[in-house]
Amino acid sequence: MAQKKYLQSKLTQFLREDKIQLWKPPYTDENKEVGLALKDLAKKYSDKLECCENEVEKVMEEIRCKAVERGTGNEHYKTTGIATIEVFLPPRVRKDRKNLLETRLHITGRELRSKIAETFGFQENYIKIVINKKQLQLGDTLKEQGVTHNVKAMVLELKQSEEDVRKTFQVEEEKQNEAKLEEKRIQRTKRGLEILAERAEMVVDPEATPYLDIANQTGRSIRIPPSERKALMLAMGYHEKGRAFLKRKEYGIALPCLLDADKYFCECCRELLDTVDNYAVLQLDIVWCYFRLGQLECLDDAEKKLKLAQECFRKCYGENHQRLLHIKGNCGKEKVLFLRLYLLQGIRNYHSGNGEEAYEYLNKACQLLKELYIDPSKVHNLMQLGFSAQEARLGLRACDGNVDHAAVHITNRREELDQIKKEEREKKRRRLENINHLKGMGYSMRAARQALHQAGGNLEEALKMWWLNDSAPESNNRQQSPSQEKIDQLVYMGFDAVAAKAALRVFRGNVQLAAQTLVHNGGRLPPDLQLSAEDSSSTPSTSPSDSAGTSSASTDEDMETEAVNEVLEDIPEHEEDYLDSTLEDEEIIIAEYLSYVENIKSAAKKN
Repeated sequence: MAQKKYLQSKLTQFLREDKIQLWKPPYTDENKEVGLALKDLAKKYSDKLECCENEVEKVMEEIRCKAVERGTGNEHYKTTGIATIEVFLPPRVRKDRKNLLETRLHITGRELRSKIAETFGFQENYIKIVINKKQLQLGDTLKEQGVTHNVKAMVLELKQSEEDVRKTFQVEEEKQNEAKLEEKRIQRTKRGLEILAERAEMVVDPEATPYLDIANQTGRSIRIPPSERKALMLAMGYHEKGRAFLKRKEYGIALPCLLDADKYFCECCRELLDTVDNYAVLQLDIVWCYFRLGQLECLDDAEKKLKLAQECFRKCYGENHQRLLHIKGNCGKEKVLFLRLYLLQGIRNYHSGNGEEAYEYLNKACQLLKELYIDPSKVHNLMQLGFSAQEARLGLRACDGNVDHAAVHITNRREELDQIKKEEREKKRRRLENINHLKGMGYSMRAARQALHQAGGNLEEALKMWWLNDSAPESNNRQQSPSQEKIDQLVYMGFDAVAAKAALRVFRGNVQLAAQTLVHNGGRLPPDLQLSAEDSSSTPSTSPSDSAGTSSASTDEDMETEAVNEVLEDIPEHEEDYLDSTLEDEEIIIAEYLSYVENIKSAAKKN
């Protein structure tokens, strides 16, 4: 299949260079049948490529037919408005010939999914459609989603069974059950990530929720601007879930998660994406997923994604990895990412008919594979010392395969992380003490967290600024109306009686703070304190239905907890999990594609 794609790409290149249009005479006659001139052209190109003439002629006829179909489709679309969609099916049902589907663009995504399922023999609820690197939204029309004439659509099955060839009722029933479970699993994943992201947005101080922490390359928590936090949480959450599916080789389920991650990363500012390697790794994972699904031709910007990954790595790691060396002291582990980058660049170039460029990148990948090879006995020796296989691989690659150095490196890293965790725990403990101190003074939990967050954790500063927040200490005094005497004092100073009363209510009768705030805001309370005053003047009431809803709320909480836990299970414990790979798959693929390009080089030498 890969060799055929290379031949198609190479022939397409020749046709462009020679400015030959196969859909026109003398290669296509007036009845749109093949002309005699095609055979002569196939002979010319087969000599040039040192390939079998019959094979070249066959591929050229496929190119010609596709061009004729496209031309006919274009004319049909202009006159009728009916668009043609090129449908790429999963490997188990794929045919050599591309599958074309005609449709109007005003139909919904759900209608298109139904049409594809009916036409190609799928069960509608157990497939997903990817167009323009996005999941098809079922409720929106195709036009609203940017679907155009001649677009490519990729079909993903939620579950592929090896027993699909058997059409017995039992196997079909099992398949349906598995697909239902996978769909529920995807929905739980989405819900779990949304809950985590919502919590990240609602919780004033993200340090109070450890599983929402984001760490830098040294393992320390980093602060994320509130405007970026939710998008980044969703992006990283979907990426981790997608990577978990990739590890299990469930590529059809992994891809939607990775594409969702890409969507949310794009909502983050460019500066943030340039400082972390997550976005670059995601680009590699997306291209890898398309390749493993055998649908690389559906990813029309694979080259762009790989260049973006390379540029992100350069900005994040520095020229010649200088920044990385400064932070970590080595770059052996990160070479795994570059191996996959070079491999994918080699594959993409081969599929595009660029044999020389493909050989160059594949050779780079092969050299890195040799550098990163780990002697299994060395891994075993480190495991005997109490380290995990993952720690052993990462340590050996960081230390160029030296077992003693790797043992020291792993031990030091463990100690560093333990120290960081202790510092983080101590910081949280002090914060909790300060929160409890403020709560003891009558503040709400939210007000206490907000004040400490704005004061950088300094209790004294938080006490000075509490009145700037939308929630003052909660006490009975706050709910009582201020005395007329204090209102008269503020009115005597020139303030409106209504504003004076509201300010005194907010500041629990403190005339000085009320006056300062009114002066600072032109005689009025700022909007956030106005809301606070309104809240304090009303007493919350309990609805009779509240108790009736307790059971339902409890059930919802359990479901939310289950969804969150399922997401957290796939977040790896080791912070460098994404750098750990046995490279077994990469080794096989490198050898396969090198054999393809070496055959091309051999043919070129003979020529």
